[in-house]
Amino acid sequence: MNLFRNVLFWIVLALVGALIAQLLVQDPGYVLVRYGGNDYTTNVPKAIALLLLALAVLWVLWKLASLPFVAMRRHRRRQSRARLIDGFDAVHRGEWSRAEKLLEQAAQERDALAVGRIGAARAAWARGDEAAARAHLTAIGTDHPASRAIADAEFALTQNRAADALSILDAPSATPLPPRGLVLRGEALAALGRSGEAYGTLGALRQQQALSNERLSTLEAQWAAASLREAADANVLADRWEALPKPLRSDPAAVAAYAERAAALRWDEAAAKSVEQALDARWDESLAALYGRLPVGRLDARRAVAERWLQAHPASPALLLTLARLARAQGQWPQAEQYLHRALAQGANSEAWEELGSGFAQAGEEKLARLCYANALAAARGEATQPLPGRDLRQTIFDEAVVEERDEHGVPRLRG
Repeated sequence: MNLFRNVLFWIVLALVGALIAQLLVQDPGYVLVRYGGNDYTTNVPKAIALLLLALAVLWVLWKLASLPFVAMRRHRRRQSRARLIDGFDAVHRGEWSRAEKLLEQAAQERDALAVGRIGAARAAWARGDEAAARAHLTAIGTDHPASRAIADAEFALTQNRAADALSILDAPSATPLPPRGLVLRGEALAALGRSGEAYGTLGALRQQQALSNERLSTLEAQWAAASLREAADANVLADRWEALPKPLRSDPAAVAAYAERAAALRWDEAAAKSVEQALDARWDESLAALYGRLPVGRLDARRAVAERWLQAHPASPALLLTLARLARAQGQWPQAEQYLHRALAQGANSEAWEELGSGFAQAGEEKLARLCYANALAAARGEATQPLPGRDLRQTIFDEAVVEERDEHGVPRLRG
């Protein structure tokens, strides 16, 4: 289509030129120029030719006169480009002072103003000169508002000034934000406890490919869990939970956030059910431990569910700890103690020692309680623990023995 238009243009131009030439041949016209008391006469074709020649001579003279200035400008641009290259190489090498000097010099060229000053500001920030970094950003002026806003917001976030960063990015002059600005805005919202709004920016981040898919998935899980913890009431919590994609509703972090917030809002049924459904779909030790820590009632029902899980996961230290907590909450300390010994034998951490110490303290056995608390502290530090007195070999063997775990096809599971 472009070729057709070009051909048509030259055909029309040729026709117009031929028409004008024909008119001039038929009547060449008469041109009189009177200057300084002298008369100069010629015809129109010669006058046009002389005018074109004069214009060509003036153009050549202008080019010759401006040639030194053009050469100087090109030289400055080459210098600016070389300083930019060397400056960013110095940034990569960690030579902050040299990088700042080179990039500041490169920024004297208008085309390199924003990139040079921002690079110099980052170099100054890296060597700890906040005043110099701010001076570089101020020197950008208003010519590159989005780039300056991103740099300002980055520095604000490094100082934990999320409110200032959000204010900078939401300024009308900075919009529309480029992809990096959208990422920083989401981080600022999350830091301000507005993770629900941060979660809402994920669609734009994906559309603009602001981050890798792996990083976006990580942020999605983090912001989803945080938004659930920040829910102001049960209705908001339910809406945010239902809005999550199905895979996230079985993610341990999101389930834990939902369950803990629901329990805090006195929504006991939802808190317990969410953990139960997640564990029925996919076993997770952290959720199994959370099930016993939830500050909700329904002790009999929860213990029945936990005992059902124990048939499939008899060597789970988290589940044994949960059963111990539920049994102690029901006032059944002997059963709780038995579960705790089994949990410790299966590799439970300091939480089991602490729970055992609390049980002994409640039962009035202060010496054993102190030993358990000491073991809890040692286990938290990764140090060796002391065995409890009074445990014979038969009890030890019983604690360590577990029923073989098998999957739904009857194949034994390997212990982790």
